[in-house]
Amino acid sequence: MPIQFAILGSGSSGNCAYLETEETRLLIDAGLSGKQIRLRLASLGKTPETLTGILITHEHSDHVQGLKRIAADGRIPVYCNRHTRRAVEEKHGCEYDCRIFQTGSSFKVGDLRVDSFTVPHDALDPVGYVVHAGDEQIGILTDLGHITRLILDRIRQVTVLVLDANYDPELLRQDPKRPWSIKQRIYSRHGHLSNESAAKSLAELGENRLKYLFLAHLSQDCNTPELAHRTFVAHLNPQGLSPLNVIVAERHRLTEPIRLASAQASVPQLC
Repeated sequence: MPIQFAILGSGSSGNCAYLETEETRLLIDAGLSGKQIRLRLASLGKTPETLTGILITHEHSDHVQGLKRIAADGRIPVYCNRHTRRAVEEKHGCEYDCRIFQTGSSFKVGDLRVDSFTVPHDALDPVGYVVHAGDEQIGILTDLGHITRLILDRIRQVTVLVLDANYDPELLRQDPKRPWSIKQRIYSRHGHLSNESAAKSLAELGENRLKYLFLAHLSQDCNTPELAHRTFVAHLNPQGLSPLNVIVAERHRLTEPIRLASAQASVPQLC
């Protein structure tokens, strides 16, 4: 079963990813504008009308702003928990064809199995996902302030991981645009992950199956792709050689799609 995965865009202004298998075409969040989602899907030869469903992690605008243009006609199911549904429908003033799940449960979307779990972020009921596609597992951790032991356990077998790497602490401290109250929110255990805290937590995985690591939700002002990439490589391999594909997701264009076979392959281990 061929599997294709790409991040359509990721950053504080919008987050959206695309996953395709033989039977299923799935968006994970819809935080870009409806126009941009359509344009970036078109560059993959796809259209929103062919989507099987949309997974939503939480109700913040940078994860749902394009939902109304893409799914408000009710033809595309939206998968979310009850609190997220209420917040999004109140925000947008419309109803969606929501398939409600309880946080912590698993459910099917086409030929995919989706595991949901709670994450620490300042939303009503934010979730992370592990999507099972054949022998591959794709983990989604885009917004969280710290990585709990439960989360580490949930992502231990993933082969692809999208991970919040929002800021560099020193750049955030020096940033003149953000008041101290906003900086406190970002620093907090229900805010976002810094490059270093995310990399250190990931290094605790030990034995794993990880092949691709996407660094997501980078701050435009308080991080850089080069700094994020360098920090992760340094923590995951003290010798300075990356043991896996570390890809920094961009806000203004989609990442190069990765293609995975369903057969499990031998993969390198994190240091």
